[in-house]
Amino acid sequence: MRNDIINKLNNNIKAILLNFDDDYKKNNNYISELKRDKIYNPIITVGTSTCGIVAGANNVLKEVRNYVNFKNIKAEIIETGCLGLCSAEPIVGVQIPGKARILFQKVNPDIVSYILDAIFSNDIINEYVLCQIYNSLHQPWENVPYLEDLPFFALQYRLVLDGCGIIDPSNIYEYIARGGYKSFVKVIRNYTNKKVCDVIEESELKGRGGGGFNTGLKWKIALSTAANKRYIICNVDESDLGAYLDRGLIESNPHKVIEGIAIAVYAIGANKAYIYLRNQHEIAYKRINLALEQAKSIGLIGYDIFDSGFNLNITVIQGPGTFVCGEETALIASLEGKKGMPSPKPPYPAVKGLAGMPTIVNNVETLVNIPMIIDKGPSWFKSIGEGESKGTKLFSLTGKTKNIGVIEVPMGTTLKDIVFSIGEGIKDDKKFKAVLLGGPSGYFIHEKLLDIKIGFESMKKEGIGIGGGSFVVIDESNCVVDLTKFLIDFVKNESCGKCIPCREGTKIIDEIISSIIRKPVNNIKHETLERFKGIMQLESLASVMRDTALCGLGRNATNFLLSGLKWFKDEYEEHIFDRRCRANVCKNIRTFKIDITNCTGCHICVTKCPENAILGDKLKPHVIINDKCTGCGICFEVCKFSAVIIV
Repeated sequence: MRNDIINKLNNNIKAILLNFDDDYKKNNNYISELKRDKIYNPIITVGTSTCGIVAGANNVLKEVRNYVNFKNIKAEIIETGCLGLCSAEPIVGVQIPGKARILFQKVNPDIVSYILDAIFSNDIINEYVLCQIYNSLHQPWENVPYLEDLPFFALQYRLVLDGCGIIDPSNIYEYIARGGYKSFVKVIRNYTNKKVCDVIEESELKGRGGGGFNTGLKWKIALSTAANKRYIICNVDESDLGAYLDRGLIESNPHKVIEGIAIAVYAIGANKAYIYLRNQHEIAYKRINLALEQAKSIGLIGYDIFDSGFNLNITVIQGPGTFVCGEETALIASLEGKKGMPSPKPPYPAVKGLAGMPTIVNNVETLVNIPMIIDKGPSWFKSIGEGESKGTKLFSLTGKTKNIGVIEVPMGTTLKDIVFSIGEGIKDDKKFKAVLLGGPSGYFIHEKLLDIKIGFESMKKEGIGIGGGSFVVIDESNCVVDLTKFLIDFVKNESCGKCIPCREGTKIIDEIISSIIRKPVNNIKHETLERFKGIMQLESLASVMRDTALCGLGRNATNFLLSGLKWFKDEYEEHIFDRRCRANVCKNIRTFKIDITNCTGCHICVTKCPENAILGDKLKPHVIINDKCTGCGICFEVCKFSAVIIV
């Protein structure tokens, strides 16, 4: 980034934010460069969010830098966040003067020079092209689709995700050039606390953490509660399996998160906020702290901000990363230095929270919506969505779809559209089985329910919660019983142990599920009956846990279990009565046999068996001793003659 641009904007930042529209025109040339509308040297971007790094982006970035240095090219290299299409990582973008930015997918260090040599010669390697970014000021590349034309993006409405994977998350000036912090300055200069709460309440924005409570109304409770201090806590604990929305937002656009927090702090009459971040999110931690330092350096955080009389302090706290700390009272306890354990409600944190003061806990997705609502108005926000659910919803689309990543869809989008349009269907042409929506507190959704529209009310009518954003697609190669065992193990281990229903209930459920996925000690009929009776007890056990558990972990710990029993009863019956797993993943009930007509006596299975459960001389048919066999399946995997079969 040119230093003269930064100095120009830095010297005029207050004037620009106070009179954004007028000064935008005066500084149009500088702002145009910050928005990458006008560039003088090539720009190369590499997505280095967590998903990109896992895919090898750091090595790609190193190779890009080596290339530029070796070729002596005057280019700006930028680390961006997550574009959303995680299955295409590592993603490299190249923008040369006058031309649209073009993105390349699944780039590895070996092809960096191949791609860059071509594009600097005004040519492209189609094999690795993902798309180009539309800009009316840029000349498009021929026969290259635009981002919004890709199936993954075509049905999305990217408001919360706007700029993610495109902008430089470490550059506050680029965020300001795109209208950033305009809404914050607007409210502290022109709105009362109550006015901000009124606007958000009117927008009908509901909490995106899964609870679905009206955000503005929640803020008003804290504002109207008499106290000498109030707090905002941004919840980035995000402990649902398969969810990585909040982390991705902070890695990709941290200033948007900070602006939402700042407006929320002002709205409830507070001056202190905490960002509660899981200690595993190292990249998010570094980027949010850098963003806070930048905001402080230009006077957007601190004392008497822009002569408004408003003071703001934001502190990042790293939590231990336990599932139960996603619950607001457990999170507050952890923030106070106590063990993260939930407390009975009422009183709710909005009345009595951190240090006994009114405290609002919002998740990242909720807060990122705030600046847009202030800027464009509540009517604009209410025009998006369907029924009583307004705006958009983020999901982490993972599992067996061809495309995986972070998506943003308008409320009212069907589950089918997410799986088969955005996800482009199931990988390897396998058969769709279900969606696990909401992780360990969620539900198995059968294909008969795929026409359900995303929304708090529409899903509640079907007995389903919208959840925090985890959207895991499973196919015929997955076993619902096996997944249930995995989820109940997770919930049992994450239970804080404070309340008996959750602590003991999860143990009992784990024992019941374990009993149906292991071989019987004695092959007698009453053991099958005992297993079946255990399953029959689950509904009453679930009812007790829902009514008496302290927090959402215990109350919702049986959602996936009961929905699985409802829609996949036949799989449970096969495990109980036939001792068979149709997906062949429940190892403890698998029985293997050697077909002597195909066995050549090669002896590989004998040498690989960890239990010495296979007998036989070389070049003669072998036999499996079932009493010793644990069902690990190694013999099945190593046999080259299809002699080992599952019976």
